[in-house]
Amino acid sequence: MTDQVPQRAPERDEKAEEKVDEKREEKEEKAPDEKWRRDPVGSATWAAILIWVGVALLLGNVDAVARYPWWETWAVVLAGVGVILLVEILVRYLRPEHRRPLGGNLILALVLLGVGLGELVDWDLVWPAILIAVGVVFLLRGLFARR
Repeated sequence: MTDQVPQRAPERDEKAEEKVDEKREEKEEKAPDEKWRRDPVGSATWAAILIWVGVALLLGNVDAVARYPWWETWAVVLAGVGVILLVEILVRYLRPEHRRPLGGNLILALVLLGVGLGELVDWDLVWPAILIAVGVVFLLRGLFARR
């Protein structure tokens, strides 16, 4: 008597492996880091931040703004970065293909804007406004959260 081992059809195994490979590739394409790997809005935001910081520091260092008594270089830097982040948030909100969670960036933008403006104008006016704005952000996120 001969011992015969049943052999599988090689075509069937290859097709099953191809399907598994295709599903794995689909999952990799949908991974969150892959989704945001090519992010032109983020790249433009970082470029704008670096340019703004460089310009503000250069103006402060060469005394080009000496005639403006309100000019505090780091306050202007922080306020400008806050404004740039707010513009990024607006762009991401208006363009669905670039959308991603914005709550943390919005709070960071408001805090940077608050610190910058607080140095340039009266602190007593800026921080209550920033706290109110952060509270409104939390309220809107709670009301309009996707379920």
